[in-house]
Amino acid sequence: MPRESSFAGSPTGTAGDLRVASDERLVEGIRSGSEQHFNVLYDRYFRRVFAFVFSRVRDRADAEELTQESFTAVFRSIASYSGRSTPLAWIYGIAKNTVNNHLRRARAQSERVEAAGADATAGEWASSPQDDFEMRQLLQSMDHRLRSVTRWQAEAFWLRHMEDLSIEEIASRMDRSNDAVRSGLYRVKRMLVDASEARGVQ
Repeated sequence: MPRESSFAGSPTGTAGDLRVASDERLVEGIRSGSEQHFNVLYDRYFRRVFAFVFSRVRDRADAEELTQESFTAVFRSIASYSGRSTPLAWIYGIAKNTVNNHLRRARAQSERVEAAGADATAGEWASSPQDDFEMRQLLQSMDHRLRSVTRWQAEAFWLRHMEDLSIEEIASRMDRSNDAVRSGLYRVKRMLVDASEARGVQ
């Protein structure tokens, strides 16, 4: 399934050409703003990074989420790639850091719950009027950004995160490949992250 968009002014090259391009060439294309180059790198290594992450968290849903987060970090930090290691080794390093951060957060949360008890935990979720206002503003920003993705991508995101369907189930229901679904989920999530960060700097 072909990608549905690419950045204006991205380096030229057909999808077939890029499929056989070196990792280093793909990295240079991403640095120049090419979403097409990033998509090829994503498709090339998604399964390997997912297997790497899954071996550490042993939970499929967490592994899918953390793999998406890892590739989001790859896209955002591509300018920092120095070339001292292979692109794949660099991606694995990012995935390892992502997993370690996740495990630390989960461990810290578990320790807080055990220390505070159930009653205190319920209080942690109470929100102030300011919190409610900021959440409404964030949701409005997210809604605006989601209008720029295709309908099927938004529906796939809903099925994955609201109905907790697997990638394979979503692909079967929507008659699309697993890779297309993964890419669509990544695109939506990246937009939501952008919306959240945009609200944070205002």
